[in-house]
Amino acid sequence: MKNKVALITGATSGIGRATAYEFAKHGIKLILCGRRQERLDTIKDALSKQTEIHTLNFDVRDKEAVFSAIEGLPEAFKQIDILINNAGNAHGLDPIETGNIDDWDAMLDINVKGLLYVSKAIIPQMTARQSGQIINIGSSAGKEVYPKGNVYCASKHAVVAVTEGMRIDLNPYGIKVGSVNPGLVETEFSQVRFKGEAVADGVYKGYKALQAEDVADVIYFAVSRPPHVNIADVLMFCTAQATATIVKKDI
Repeated sequence: MKNKVALITGATSGIGRATAYEFAKHGIKLILCGRRQERLDTIKDALSKQTEIHTLNFDVRDKEAVFSAIEGLPEAFKQIDILINNAGNAHGLDPIETGNIDDWDAMLDINVKGLLYVSKAIIPQMTARQSGQIINIGSSAGKEVYPKGNVYCASKHAVVAVTEGMRIDLNPYGIKVGSVNPGLVETEFSQVRFKGEAVADGVYKGYKALQAEDVADVIYFAVSRPPHVNIADVLMFCTAQATATIVKKDI
């Protein structure tokens, strides 16, 4: 794994950040992408003794910025062996009739179009080499629609469909494609979704949710399998969660 280069989007927090830390333990060279340069710098400083790191500051919604950043990578990082499409968001929890169109745009632009832009910038080099691995970070919301989840669930169902389409289309090139779809994960993700810490804090009371590190463990497991093994699809919950709407709480 020490000779591999991995690009991680959404690396400044949550699952992306935890994955960067997990990969660094194993000496994987990292390209960390995010919108907050100061956070990228902090992570780079923390991990630079373990592996080589390059940071890219862009928003996955900006097609030109995505292609420019990846085309401009220094020689030591140009060959990307592993792509972790982690950048994603959820905004609001409203029924469809009162949903905010700006929220809808943000979720579709980041969760679907952003994933496609980054993939499009990297896949040609993988097909040329006939090697590589792509893991798209989805959600249990991509497997099951729940009340007031409408557009967010739609965006994550799209991630599942894109992943399956990628795996079919890239099969002739020997490229591994899979997805990791977690349920409730305790990160700042919910603070963004609920637009405030007070409401978000209540989401995780009374049970132990997945932690970002739990998901990072599964991602590393997937990328560290032998060449003939592809982890195509993972759905993971915390023990307390049975479905999108059934969670055992001790309160």
